[in-house]
Amino acid sequence: MIQYIIRRLLLSIPALLGVIFLVFVLARLLPGDPCLAALGERATDEVCDAFNIRFGLNEPIPVQFALYLGQLARFDLGESIRFGRPVTEILMERLPVTIELAAYALIFASIVGVSLGLLAALRRNSKTDVSTMMVATLGVSIPIFVLALLLQYTFAVALRGTVFQLPPSGRLSPGRQFETIPEAWGLENLEGPLRAVLDFASNIYTLNFFVTFQWDNLVDATQHLILPVIALGTISLAIIARITRSSLLEVLGLDYIRTARAKGVSDRNVIRRHAFRNAMLPVVTIIGLQLGLLLAGAVLTETIFNLTGVGKTMFESISGRDYIVVQGFTVIIAVIYLTVNLVVDVSYAFLDPRIRLS
Repeated sequence: MIQYIIRRLLLSIPALLGVIFLVFVLARLLPGDPCLAALGERATDEVCDAFNIRFGLNEPIPVQFALYLGQLARFDLGESIRFGRPVTEILMERLPVTIELAAYALIFASIVGVSLGLLAALRRNSKTDVSTMMVATLGVSIPIFVLALLLQYTFAVALRGTVFQLPPSGRLSPGRQFETIPEAWGLENLEGPLRAVLDFASNIYTLNFFVTFQWDNLVDATQHLILPVIALGTISLAIIARITRSSLLEVLGLDYIRTARAKGVSDRNVIRRHAFRNAMLPVVTIIGLQLGLLLAGAVLTETIFNLTGVGKTMFESISGRDYIVVQGFTVIIAVIYLTVNLVVDVSYAFLDPRIRLS
């Protein structure tokens, strides 16, 4: 298995380089001048010349790409044109928001989607099956921005003052104070990579509040996550439910399932020990692919729910021609996506012993 993982990592390098190259070139082919977008009325010819020299935009695109690869080799993502700050710092602040949102959305979509698909398959052609698939079709059909606005109106306006009222935006209620993990653990003077990891984890609010026992803040942060998680995860939930149903129905029609039932194995054991694990192979693949959908959908979700994460930052950076931020965030998202695909591939061997990764 170690050899397989190493081989997959090596094969991921060309894919990663291809993504970096395409984003690098396409960002520079977009109309507009980054100097004008960043400086506005202050963008005189002299200022823009100095601006282009500072960020290397006066060089040909192949030279710029070579210089950028050299930066990446030093684990340097560059400096934002718009914010004038290292991209790494911006990433440390905003990536945790998207990771928290996408992770909970994926968990929500996977658990509910697999459960609905399993229920529909076991009661094929019944009212439960039809109603479940209608819900799945409806979930795929409603755009994220429409569902998000409907959820905000329903739970923040129509149900205002009831026990079902939920916050319409933000990550915490105004005025709430909290401690970061280093502060709560008495590690304020800690420096180095460990401090960076703890600061990154501190920006994942639910994780921070859980490990530091800030229960009131944990409840508040969870309430703020419910609506964006539902809005972001509904499309993935519907897709997972439909794939689970079709995959399980296909497995239940195979010869070894009929043989197991002919031997007197109970339906529960047939489903749990024989059918479900084999049916999960395409489901796990779809769940892994949904990560890309969730990261893409985070742009709309973060904008509507006022969450300053990777999606919202990418939208603002593309609008402002901030190439450096777009490139840096794309590299990190591509690495995350390739890692998840590797985990999905490795999981096949545990779901189906007939598969040998070697």
